Amino acid sequence: MSCGVDRLTPGLAPDGGKLCTDCAGGLGDFTCEQCGQEARRYRRGVCGRCVLAERLHELLDDGTGSIRPELFPLFDMLWQMKRPWGGLTWTSHPHVQRNLRALACGQVPITHEGLSQLTPWRSVAYLRDLLMQSRVLPPADRQLLFFQRSLAEKLPAVGDAEHRRLLELFAAWHVERRLRTLASRGPLTGNQVQQAREEIRLATAFLGHLAQRGHDLADCTQADVDAWYAGGYTARRLTHAFLRWAMRSKYMPAVAVPHRSTSNPAPIAQHQRLALLRQLVDHDDVPLQDRVAAVLVLLYAQPLTRIARLGTDDVQHRDSEVLVRLGDPPSPVPAPFAGMLLDYLGQRPNTMTATNPDARWLFPGRRAGQPMTPKTLELRLRHLGFPTQRGRTAAIRHLVLQAPAPVVARMLGYDDDTTARLAEEAGGTWRHYAPGDHSQ
Repeated sequence: MSCGVDRLTPGLAPDGGKLCTDCAGGLGDFTCEQCGQEARRYRRGVCGRCVLAERLHELLDDGTGSIRPELFPLFDMLWQMKRPWGGLTWTSHPHVQRNLRALACGQVPITHEGLSQLTPWRSVAYLRDLLMQSRVLPPADRQLLFFQRSLAEKLPAVGDAEHRRLLELFAAWHVERRLRTLASRGPLTGNQVQQAREEIRLATAFLGHLAQRGHDLADCTQADVDAWYAGGYTARRLTHAFLRWAMRSKYMPAVAVPHRSTSNPAPIAQHQRLALLRQLVDHDDVPLQDRVAAVLVLLYAQPLTRIARLGTDDVQHRDSEVLVRLGDPPSPVPAPFAGMLLDYLGQRPNTMTATNPDARWLFPGRRAGQPMTPKTLELRLRHLGFPTQRGRTAAIRHLVLQAPAPVVARMLGYDDDTTARLAEEAGGTWRHYAPGDHSQ
């Protein structure tokens, strides 16, 4: 705006810029009659933020005419969102209103266990994230909670009582135990939980397979196992976990679990990789967040699970140099990708609502305090026809040919053994390089 004052800009300048009402020649009075702030009206004389505050007061009323004290942090976070229209849309849904009133009136305890009583589960997951973000609820691994809810729905539906007992033991002592161990090291990923669900599903199907052949798990034979995998090894490979657990726990006799190589697809050629990188610079019609994610795959061989967990603090701007912290030391970002990355920092998505207004994620998600999921990134890149896995494989193989495998491992956050193996497969010449500081 030409006057330099920070205010509402409903006017449009001849060059396409935005103007306040005074600079535009007077477009009317946009002052809210309740709060006295200049803002877009939601209804006659009242701005969206004030209307949202009124609605939240109603929904979070504990029956005394006041907001339930425990839910004040949630109220503060919601009504202060930069774009109250999103909050008005969300709170207009009947199931959201029902769930908020249930928490406010004490029909449901304000605990993680209490939230598990509410429906539908996707909306409840969103509400749970808001409650954790506002510190009404203590932190909990959301993916682990999803798995536990799924388990509570799936296992009771198993008709055979003995099958259900075995599946409950397998879920508790192997699958969930593994997930809890992983969660203690860092947030679970959607892929880890998806694998856990698939292990339960395949274990259920395998027990059904045995029943069709007239056998129980206790008298399972090698022929039963071979017939199961003959139906499709790749699709049933995750049955390995159940079979090995069952043999370890003495619920079935020892059998040989078949193994076949499931190697990654062939990488794209180097000239294809370079052509893709050029396209990522030139195609302004592609969303910038997708181009930045693709660059991190093609330049630094980063998996989407790791890209999703990057924060804005991992991008460092020192003088004229831009670095991205993937390992130690940080990796330099060459031009023109450095400019793309800096431009993206100023226009990250999902930061204008109550979910992630102060998010430090490089790719903020739509859920409170959560980054964009790897699955979402994968679907976005797949929509562009981007070969994520083959591109990543090409990048890491090229990098280990250009520098010693230990150096690449440390800069990109890889394991030394992984880069050493890839270097050997790619015919690298750094085999006898000793890792460590060679500056002396």
